[in-house]
Amino acid sequence: MFESVGRGTARALDEVGFAASLFGQSAFWFALGSRRRQPVRAGTIFAQMVQIGSGALPIATLLSATIGIMLAIQSIETLRLFGAESFAYIGIGLSITREFSPLIMGILLAGRSGSAIAARLSTMTINQEVDALRVIGISPVRFLVAPSLIAMLLVLPALTMWANLVGLGAAGLFVSASLDLSFAAFVTDTIRILTANDLLQGLGKSFLFALLIVLIGVVNGASVKGGAEGVGAATTRAVVQGIAAIIVTDMIFALLIAL
Repeated sequence: MFESVGRGTARALDEVGFAASLFGQSAFWFALGSRRRQPVRAGTIFAQMVQIGSGALPIATLLSATIGIMLAIQSIETLRLFGAESFAYIGIGLSITREFSPLIMGILLAGRSGSAIAARLSTMTINQEVDALRVIGISPVRFLVAPSLIAMLLVLPALTMWANLVGLGAAGLFVSASLDLSFAAFVTDTIRILTANDLLQGLGKSFLFALLIVLIGVVNGASVKGGAEGVGAATTRAVVQGIAAIIVTDMIFALLIAL
């Protein structure tokens, strides 16, 4: 048992170190790649942004509206016990911007894009395409990792802001219909209680989640072993680790802010 725990801990530390190395190399190639005549191409980044963001927009909209309505229902029903249902907008606004928008978008992209990154890297590793890139003098980190990382860092905060708008809009429509309150009054009250710090808190989480999704996907894809079964195992592991890391990081982030 102790040997198993020790080996697992050592393997986890190796993966953390590998992820940190990937992040450092990606930052290096993005900042100094043009000086070495190997820039991170804007076209590749844009293609990754379209693949990650545009493809996820319909389901992101649906999930955001659903979460907004669910929060509105629970807030109204809870505050009705105290006769304060007219103040439901406070909990709705703070919960969506601080917690639910970055969390739901992070989990969505971890399952959708994190798995795709892991599957692509693991397939290329097994087919020795990554080794072929090294042989012809192309850095695999610059060619494969950096564009996905930069695209995710841009797309996930943008999706978080979109989720804020959709979630608050859907919640406002439900609240106005349930409490005989105008939608304009809901918007005015919500804007009054929200601050820039609330939005920045959610955006800060989304940046962290973006880093975790890409790095976990790449680490699992690069460490694949075996054939098709290995690809499936690496993809599943990337999704599970990504979602778990996002939830744990969100808890730590909220705890640090509360302190």
